[in-house]
Amino acid sequence: MNCSLSLATSDACQFIDITARVQAAVTESQAKDGLVMLFVPHTTAGITINENADPDVRRDILQHLDKMVPASRDFRHFEGNSPAHVKASLMGPSLMMPIMGGKLRLGTWQGIYFCEFDGPRNRQVLLTIVET
Repeated sequence: MNCSLSLATSDACQFIDITARVQAAVTESQAKDGLVMLFVPHTTAGITINENADPDVRRDILQHLDKMVPASRDFRHFEGNSPAHVKASLMGPSLMMPIMGGKLRLGTWQGIYFCEFDGPRNRQVLLTIVET
């Protein structure tokens, strides 16, 4: 099954928890066991799995990405969003995770996050669900 999630981001940089929406797609697919692949078709956004219990973790990641890739005039890309491209590359454009018993097999504290680095924008996450 293939589908997509539409997102409207509200900040220049933010993490959006999409775990429940991905699980809803898995449930709708009726896949009991298999894999779900997520792909972000944008060059200034990414996707990651990380802790979903403490929102400070997301803030810490964003803060340290800003320290690692500060906004500066040293970039040559004419659109002025080079830091967003670098951050998106660090996070990556895709994830794959197992489905077991109709549920995403995430760790106790894990959630799936869409990572916006050049917002606000309208974005998509593409999902492919394969039952094994």
